[in-house]
Amino acid sequence: MVKHRIGRVEQEIQKEVNDILLKRVRDPRVQGVTVTGVEMTGDLQQATIYYSILSEKASDVEKTQAGLDKAKGLIRRELGQKLTLYKVPELEFKQDQSVRYGEKIDKLIAKLHQDEANR
Repeated sequence: MVKHRIGRVEQEIQKEVNDILLKRVRDPRVQGVTVTGVEMTGDLQQATIYYSILSEKASDVEKTQAGLDKAKGLIRRELGQKLTLYKVPELEFKQDQSVRYGEKIDKLIAKLHQDEANR
């Protein structure tokens, strides 16, 4: 039952943070950020929020991370108003590497097919 509640809270936080980033955060560094997942600790005290951006440039990633870190307080305050939790969790933002990893796998598969076609 506890895992089920954690999952519901994770989904709700993901939905709300996406909404907050879209409507409330005015920082241009976080434009185009998509929340791809949330992981909560068992006691619901900390939330790791995974995000992705379209750009792969290291400078853009650093700017986005800095913008999210700066907006952390606003996002947490907004979550406190929207969620019915005893304590709003501490937030940590991390870039989701799975999209980049998936693209790498796709390129490798395409290269294999191309090599087989050239034989």
